[in-house]
Amino acid sequence: MSGYWQDPEATAEALQDGWIHSGDLARRDADGYVWFVGRIKELIVRGGSNISPQEVESALAGHPSVIESGVIGLPDPVLGERVAAVVCCRGDLHATEAELISFLWSRLADYKVPERIWFRGSLPKNAAGKIERGKLRDEVLAELASCRSV
Repeated sequence: MSGYWQDPEATAEALQDGWIHSGDLARRDADGYVWFVGRIKELIVRGGSNISPQEVESALAGHPSVIESGVIGLPDPVLGERVAAVVCCRGDLHATEAELISFLWSRLADYKVPERIWFRGSLPKNAAGKIERGKLRDEVLAELASCRSV
């Protein structure tokens, strides 16, 4: 890649010392396979620990009621961020917040388990069908603000 079209700042950020820095996070397993973990910009930092939203979403996907989910970090004055999730359930199966949190306790480290879970019919997505975490976070924050102002 020679650079981003008419965006020298993004090009300078991405191209460093002859290497492209994509912002992707990956891990290599014992067999040498490389696995996509997430994006640096999407990491949730809770009390100094990095949490991949994709890892939490993958755990949520193991519940039979969950069609899809979006995991976000919400601001916290002490921890930096707290883990939260927005879940879409199957029409014939509906889980409760407590049920999903209990389900996750056996699948994730305690600091990765969402403290709050909201339920929605759909999640905001971009043209490529990927969840727009920033927009989802803004929606949840707006909802929380409106609840506080009542």
